[in-house]
Amino acid sequence: MPIAQLVFCAYGVSDKGRIRPINEDCFGVYEDLGLCIVADGMGGHNAGEVAARIAVDAVADHFRLANHDWPFGTDRSLSQAGNRIRNAILLANVQILETAVMAGDYAGMGTTVVAASVAGGWLTVGHVGDSRLYVFSDRTLRQVTHDDSWMATVLAREPEADPLLLKHHPMRHALTNVVGTRPRTDVHIVDEPLTGGELLLLTTDGIHGVLDAERIAEIAGDDEDPRVVAEQLVLTALARGTHDNCTAVVARYL
Repeated sequence: MPIAQLVFCAYGVSDKGRIRPINEDCFGVYEDLGLCIVADGMGGHNAGEVAARIAVDAVADHFRLANHDWPFGTDRSLSQAGNRIRNAILLANVQILETAVMAGDYAGMGTTVVAASVAGGWLTVGHVGDSRLYVFSDRTLRQVTHDDSWMATVLAREPEADPLLLKHHPMRHALTNVVGTRPRTDVHIVDEPLTGGELLLLTTDGIHGVLDAERIAEIAGDDEDPRVVAEQLVLTALARGTHDNCTAVVARYL
């Protein structure tokens, strides 16, 4: 059987941080599938940890199936890769809901998801919630995803609003869209070409909540090894006093 040609090398690091008793983040790195996933779970009784694990496993399992298995149909506005990742995340949504019904302690659990698929020189990103994907290329960092949060929604609707004032609002981190809390969720899809050598950085808000884009770019530019970059993102977030679990997955497109 031929060995799959790897399209990237990747590495992930996750830490529960110094405040939270458990780590409700989860990640998956599947170089043979050209796939990276990060999820940040939420819910009582350790349910966030369960939701995040279900999401990562469901997305990876779907990617191991035939490309044309679309239980939620196809969206003609999306690429084949976009439909694949959309269906994978919608499957995760159903599996989390079903698990919550079967186990009362898990009621109301949910998770963010950001999944990046690389194939044929293209990056396809599916995301829900406020976990992010950045692309670092030519010494420049660019955020590809957008946050499903109250603050991001206000800024999108009211561009004149002052981000500094909103930064201290008690609702600033409230999520407007997650996986697993309702029958359907809105999955955002982004497709864009890759040229080679880009770093893909997937992070939970335990990282980007305390490290601004400038600091993330500095760390990404300090080393070409994804393992070193991922480790430094987590260590720097911890040093900055992050109150959350923190996870970083870094992949270099080959």
